[in-house]
Amino acid sequence: MTRALLITNPLAARAHARAVTTISDILRGGGWSVEVRSTTGPGDARRIAEEARPMGFDVLVSHGGDGTAMQVAAGIAGSGITLGLVPGGTGNVLAGNLRLPRSTARAARALLNARRLPIDLGVVERPDGPHYFAVAAGTGFDAQLMADTGLQAKRRWKLGAYLARAALTLTSVRSAGHRVTVDGTTHDVRAAMLLVLNCGKLPPGFLNLRRGLVPDDGWLDVVALDADGAFQTASAVIELLVGNGDRKGRRIWWARGRTVRVEVPDGAPRPVQLDGEVTGATPFEARLLPGALAVLVGPAFTAHHG
Repeated sequence: MTRALLITNPLAARAHARAVTTISDILRGGGWSVEVRSTTGPGDARRIAEEARPMGFDVLVSHGGDGTAMQVAAGIAGSGITLGLVPGGTGNVLAGNLRLPRSTARAARALLNARRLPIDLGVVERPDGPHYFAVAAGTGFDAQLMADTGLQAKRRWKLGAYLARAALTLTSVRSAGHRVTVDGTTHDVRAAMLLVLNCGKLPPGFLNLRRGLVPDDGWLDVVALDADGAFQTASAVIELLVGNGDRKGRRIWWARGRTVRVEVPDGAPRPVQLDGEVTGATPFEARLLPGALAVLVGPAFTAHHG
């Protein structure tokens, strides 16, 4: 019998009480033993996951958004315990990259027949310890957007809260000089937004940024968008999507490595986000942890094992 702990975020999850009942009933109906813990504040999901490590659980099921999922992942990284995802938050980007169902009932049913797959993680060391990401770390426009979007707006409007704020602030987008060191080689790059990617699909609509950029390929991909103002930002985004990561463009710069350090030498520190959660400011160094997290995936996801 599979023994599972369902960790749920009532602030992020859609229709929380009904969803928890649905997930629990489906998993128990499939023969799983299920215990439920709810988070009550920041950092709770990671603490609950860490406390669960010696308790004999086979799977920790995260019900919430990417923030909740990554806290649970951080708590069990390298432990051999498997992460199951039931999307219920603002972005659910990791679940999208793993090609998991978005509805609560379908996602829960998918866990019953899923297979275990190791994926890579990125880690950024901070004074308070390691912080992990499964999708992307970034600085610039996206991180500032996340820092400026209020919690109440995210709860009410979900992804729409970010899109609305982005539309209002595009005219203020400005590039800054970044020093990016990839596996020991330093590059000076101008960027309004710089992302260190473990996954290639980002919202809205899970746009595929680069062929072969998947969470089990053994690499971190770096992309920088150089833009000032709304027109150049739109031009950079179009160039990014049309190029699909196959070539560098006028406003797009790509690199690939396993250790990436990002500095802004001539400007004020910029916020840094890890999977949508603002975590400190520049400089930061992201390091790849190959196969550090086991996740449950279905037949829609093709393993690559880079």
